[in-house]
Amino acid sequence: MERLAARLGVDVAGHSPDTGEGAFGATRLARILQTRLIPSRGERPGRPTDPNWVLHPKVPMTEETLRKLTLLAERISTSKRKVSAMQVAAQLLEDSLRGS
Repeated sequence: MERLAARLGVDVAGHSPDTGEGAFGATRLARILQTRLIPSRGERPGRPTDPNWVLHPKVPMTEETLRKLTLLAERISTSKRKVSAMQVAAQLLEDSLRGS
């Protein structure tokens, strides 16, 4: 990828997460989220989250992107742990920018 970028005269901004594609990629993403999302504590705990996520910005996106994130979140969610579309988006962003 770096060689191609150099030939084109551009910089590599980041790499896609190493989750793969298709069902196996979705399974890997699910495993990552299921292990990183920790239930909150207290009398009325909210949706599990990654304790390292301290910012909660709004990110503009197309309806199509939100639809795809929602489908991924539905596939990843279990009866014990619901994953939101934005948690999927956050994890994909974290993985994509790690090491860049």
